[in-house]
Amino acid sequence: MIELDYAGLAATPVATDPFPHVVVPGFVPPASLHAVLADLPSLGKRGSFPVDAVRLGPAATALMTAIEGPELRASIERLFGLDLHDSPTMVTLRGWTSERDGRIHCDSLAKRVTVLLYLNRQTDAWTRQEGCLRLLRGPNDLEDFAVEVPPVNGTLLVFPNGPTTWHGHRTFVGQRYGVQLNYMTTDDKARSEMRRHRISAFVKRLTRAA
Repeated sequence: MIELDYAGLAATPVATDPFPHVVVPGFVPPASLHAVLADLPSLGKRGSFPVDAVRLGPAATALMTAIEGPELRASIERLFGLDLHDSPTMVTLRGWTSERDGRIHCDSLAKRVTVLLYLNRQTDAWTRQEGCLRLLRGPNDLEDFAVEVPPVNGTLLVFPNGPTTWHGHRTFVGQRYGVQLNYMTTDDKARSEMRRHRISAFVKRLTRAA
């Protein structure tokens, strides 16, 4: 079993600057985080990997199952006043960040809600603000941020997507584990995106088996 801080999430008010979001440090408590970190695969290249395309230990598998479960979905619905009961989920894992990552962007509107869960220990790099996600007031200036989220210690970030949910981070090259959960729309674009991830998972499984 993995313990997650649902009470802390429920007690966190929704911030509105620069767009609605919640940040919950320690959503994965230290003991659970320690077990999950020991169960993550070594990912030495950039990219988002569907969780069924990588080999996870039991604690990491339990975490992925939990975050796709009804308790987190219901918590997000209550916080943001959403109805996500018919929204399919998509979960990917990143383990390595390169100089190509962190550019300012908004997520695809096929993704109704983005949930980011950071699975790294505190290091000097995060203190120097390298690789810390910034929630931005616009699309042109990485320094024009309202919130900066260090990707450490089981921190959870949740925000509904929109045309102005700009975010990015300063360049960081190295290990940077993060889980991204998306509640998707049910339109053709969302189905296409989920199909692309399933094909990617299949190809990566073939590559791993070769």
